[in-house]
Amino acid sequence: MAKLQITLKRSLIGRTVDQQDTVKALGLRKINSTVVKEDNPAIRGMVFKVKHLVEVKEVEA
Repeated sequence: MAKLQITLKRSLIGRTVDQQDTVKALGLRKINSTVVKEDNPAIRGMVFKVKHLVEVKEVEA
């Protein structure tokens, strides 16, 4: 199953609270921090909500 590599590329300063909470729920804290998550609809929805702040790549498991 494919996984998603998600990297925070933009600052959270001035962003709405729900966008900040979404980034935190993804496990991202600082700019350029990266996490690898399972590719499922819940994670895709979270990424879509903050797509302007993150960079996403598909990686093989």
